[in-house]
Amino acid sequence: MKEVHFYFKDLKVWQKAMDFADQVIQLTENLNTDKNHFRLIEQLESSCASVAQNIAEGKGRHTDREFIQFLYFSRASLYETTTLLNLFQKRKWISDITLEKLEEMAFEIVSMIKGLINSLK
Repeated sequence: MKEVHFYFKDLKVWQKAMDFADQVIQLTENLNTDKNHFRLIEQLESSCASVAQNIAEGKGRHTDREFIQFLYFSRASLYETTTLLNLFQKRKWISDITLEKLEEMAFEIVSMIKGLINSLK
């Protein structure tokens, strides 16, 4: 059987983004909400997954310029995710400690994305 290898999986930033998405999705499975806010929860899940998805899609493009554009999309999705997490904390659906932990992960990913963009320019 032929071994298949996707090179985006070698990127540490993609690996971190996958871990981040996994943590956020796990969080949504146990949200402490008194009402059903399905659209916000779905948006949070979508935006956190989009971080790694855009890195992978960009890596599959033909030029560094295209890859950089998808890294910017990835960063934007990370900012969207962080904003939603702050809203969830403000609504007391997640704790201050949970928000802090996820923001630390997000900041590390943003820094890695920035470094990758700078290395490609």
